[in-house]
Amino acid sequence: MSLATRPEVDVVVVGAGVIGLAAAAALARRGREVIVLERHGRMAQETTSRNSQVIHAGLYYPTGSAKARHCVAGREVLYARCRARGVPHRPLGKIVVATRPEEIPVLERLHALGSANGAPDLALVDGAEVARLEPCVRALAGLVSPRTGILDAHALCLDFAAEAEEHGAAIVFHSRVEEIESRRGRYRVEVAGPRGERARVECAALVNAAGLAADAVAALAGLDPDALGYRQHPCKGDYFALAPGAPLRVSRLVYPVHGRAGLGIHVTLDLGGRVRFGPDATYVDAVSYDVDPAKAGAFAEAAGRYLPGLRAEWLSPDGAGVRPKLAGPDEGFRDFAIAEESARGLPGFVNLIGIESPGLTAAPSIAEEVADLLGAP
Repeated sequence: MSLATRPEVDVVVVGAGVIGLAAAAALARRGREVIVLERHGRMAQETTSRNSQVIHAGLYYPTGSAKARHCVAGREVLYARCRARGVPHRPLGKIVVATRPEEIPVLERLHALGSANGAPDLALVDGAEVARLEPCVRALAGLVSPRTGILDAHALCLDFAAEAEEHGAAIVFHSRVEEIESRRGRYRVEVAGPRGERARVECAALVNAAGLAADAVAALAGLDPDALGYRQHPCKGDYFALAPGAPLRVSRLVYPVHGRAGLGIHVTLDLGGRVRFGPDATYVDAVSYDVDPAKAGAFAEAAGRYLPGLRAEWLSPDGAGVRPKLAGPDEGFRDFAIAEESARGLPGFVNLIGIESPGLTAAPSIAEEVADLLGAP
């Protein structure tokens, strides 16, 4: 559709990744008139489609944080949605492994944290049990998380989009937000099309779910991302695929004890059974999705700690993603920034910034919070 046909609307959602589409579906379900603006020609072209596609159980985040709450709440809603609406998924479970003695206490703390957060049925196991569960994996101990799984993130986005459209929402592609002006409790949003053509839409509320551009969209509304702690730090993660003939098999996800910038180079499976390794974590100044084939050796060495015998020649580049992290290099934990900005003079403006992992899992729960923040139409 064209914005010319709907120059005024109740809510504008910026971004058609999983967070924006889930928010649009939740708002439309509650009777809000919604338009989603997406700068690309298709949905889910950035963070959503370029991650591990994992349904997380809720192990890693401080108890009570937005990441912990929304991950745990979103996980079960997501599984139920996938079952009810035919979104391809598989709750195959995962093992976090310790390969050094000093990592075993980290596993024990992770077990306690995940249990406190509500991750179900976690179990600490010894190295013999790890080998029984995954014969190719070698470790001193492991933490089994049976409610971790995988899904088809693009199919999930299509499903959220379909639900939103069933309730009257519209998605407008090739629509880059260029200006946001607050006027008498409403917002005027200036949009540029693919050939530079301009359009305008006015709305009573605006949801900033722009992913990698979320801090820039906040700035367009007059907010200072640096002063408010909204500045994102793009962090690139590369993936390598295992050659189909390689003599290694896994039946579930396998993660090392995690590092500061990410969860470490772990083993993931897609719904077709293909094995991938990644992602690593490198802060970048510009978004790029190129993968250097020469990194195969470093990936093989990292994953070889728990998969002995893994060889670099079995690995080939398999894409990359960029995380919209609020934590910069060498910084500690940063939570999701989910804020309705009335206190800063922008009533009805909801920022969703720094929505990295576990954002895919958390999406249904974040969407309900957005709908609650905006209230009744």
